[in-house]
Formats: sequence, C-alpha cells, structure tokens
Amino acid sequence: MTATAHINAIGTAVPPHQVHDAFDGFVHDMLTDERHLRLFDRMVARAGIERRFSFLEPEVLPDGSITDTERFYGGDEWPSTAARMERYECWAPKLAMQAVAALGDDPTEMGITHLVVASCTGFVAPGLDQLIVAAAGLDPSVERTMVGFMGCYAAVSALRVAHHIVRSTPQARVLVINVELCTLHFQRSDDLEKLLAMLLFGDGASAALVTSEASGVALTDFRAATIPGSADAITWRIGDQGFDMHLGGQVPACIGDALKNERLRNDDTGILRGQSPEEFALWAVHAGGRTILDAVEHSLDLPADALRPSRDVLRDFGNMSSATLMFVLASMMRNGGGHDAPGLAIAFGPGLAAESFRFRLL
Repeated sequence: MTATAHINAIGTAVPPHQVHDAFDGFVHDMLTDERHLRLFDRMVARAGIERRFSFLEPEVLPDGSITDTERFYGGDEWPSTAARMERYECWAPKLAMQAVAALGDDPTEMGITHLVVASCTGFVAPGLDQLIVAAAGLDPSVERTMVGFMGCYAAVSALRVAHHIVRSTPQARVLVINVELCTLHFQRSDDLEKLLAMLLFGDGASAALVTSEASGVALTDFRAATIPGSADAITWRIGDQGFDMHLGGQVPACIGDALKNERLRNDDTGILRGQSPEEFALWAVHAGGRTILDAVEHSLDLPADALRPSRDVLRDFGNMSSATLMFVLASMMRNGGGHDAPGLAIAFGPGLAAESFRFRLL
C-alpha cells in the first residue's frame, strides 16, 4: 500500500516591521498625476490589506517624506540588484529559521531526512537550502531540493516534491520551507500599474513537516493547469534594480473565466477532478489579491465565507508569494474542526498557471 503524505505541522514567520501604511505614503511622494493618485487611493481602500511586513523599518523624515532607517530606498540612486541580493543572503536564512522555530521542536531532533526550499525573490550560492542546513544544524547528508523562481504557486510545487518523497520512502521526514522577501524589489516608479502590483506584496516564510504520520493535513493528489493565451499576464524578470514584476489587470478575469469553464466541463481531468464545488468543505486559495479571491468565489459560486482563511491572511500579511498558501493552511490547522474534512488548494502564478491539490484536514 502506498504511503500518504501528511503535513504534520506548519510554522510561520514575518519580519519585524509593518510597512503597508508607509508604502502608501511613499507612493504619495512619487505620484505626480492627481488622477493616478486618486485611483491609487481607491485601490488601497479596496485592497483588503491592512498590514505587510519587511526587514526594512520605515522612517518619516522632517519634511514629511518617507524612507527607511537604513536609507536602502531613500537615496538618489536606488539599490542595484546586487545590493538587494546581499540583503537576501543575509535575511532569507534568518526568516526561514524563524519559521522553523515556530514548529516548536529543535530541528536537530526532528529526524529530518529531506529538505525542500522554495523561493523566487533571491538567488545565492551556496544555495539557500545549504544555508538553512547549516543554520538549523541539520546533517549535511540531508537530501536537498531547491524550487526556484516559480512564483506564487511554488508552495504547491514544493509540497508535491515532499508528497512524492514520502510516497516512495514512507520513513522520510521532509522539511518544506517557503521564504520570500518581496519588499526587496520595490521600485521607484510613477507607473500606476507597477505601483498597484507592489501594493500587494510583503515578506513571509513558512516551515512545514511532511511525513507519512497520519496527523494534520493529508495530501491526496496534485494537478497543474495552464490557461491558454495568458503567458504575459504575470511576468517576473530580473532587472538592474531588482526583479521587475508585471501583474496584468486581466489576471482576475482570466482566472474567473478559466474556473467557470472548469466547472462547466467538470470532468476528472480538470482542477475540480469531476467533483462539484459543494463537495469541498475547505478552500485553501492563494491570497494573491482581493480581486483574485473574488474571481474564484464568484466563478465557482462559493459560499460567502468559503475563502475567509485566505482573506484573513491577505488582510494581515498581504501577498507573500509562495509562502502565502502555507499561511492559509496553517490557519486551518490552528482552527481545527476538520474531522476528515475534504478540501481543495489552488495557487496561481506565471504562465498563467494554476497548481492545485486535494487534501483532508484530519
């Protein structure tokens, strides 16, 4: 009999400084077009986000302008990609270790056999996986896998790797880490579309223990799908001053239309696996933004509170790229009440692609 992989525990972490309000003020300093400023303010009010976090501490200068205490974003010249990667190399392992500590056990006593790390906001070699092995005091022989630059759905990709490891090696104990420092890629711009994309993102990390032990969240199956003709809707490219994110305004409509079509055809090859939405008691949807959550809710005709865990994570942390879905699952595990409840997890990202898995909250 093939073993079933279970998420036994999830630890989460964010950096110490709340930056959502500061970013709002920062944009007010940059935008000169009054029409764009009014539109930006409307979108802030409708974003469904109250807090986002960063290692950079905001500071209001005597003239009322907003920067950070290290002047990382405050000088005439904004930091190069190299400067941002220096911060990533320093801060990403620290945030990852905070998430590991939130699991509640000494990682050296957890019997970890495999490490899977997902991140799309930085590059370094030796890799983040190796830095985490050293920081956590894990055996250097731990088998390591890096899931890189896949964007917001990388949480699903990382869990899928752990799922297959446990299925093939039932005694495996897999540590899955997602860590993203999105605020390292803020840009100085008067491009409203770019600023609205930056409005969504914050920093966060998660650590999950995946084994064959029957507790927590049972992982049933995984599936990937790509929406035809949408390759340019979400892009994430390396520029000279950080990574340049493009999040097209058509993304929610693309997702909504695709899910409506999925619901209509509803065969066993689709995201719903031939099931009706009513058959899923739980929905763990990547909190990519309020309009994306609205598109999922409306296209599948879900109850008004079906996406409450996702909306709560969006409100409290913003979109933390690949870590976000893990925060949603962690919330479900904390609140309990699963009693073998069936669920569907979905995350969206570049492609435009959707990664999904069915699960049961035990």
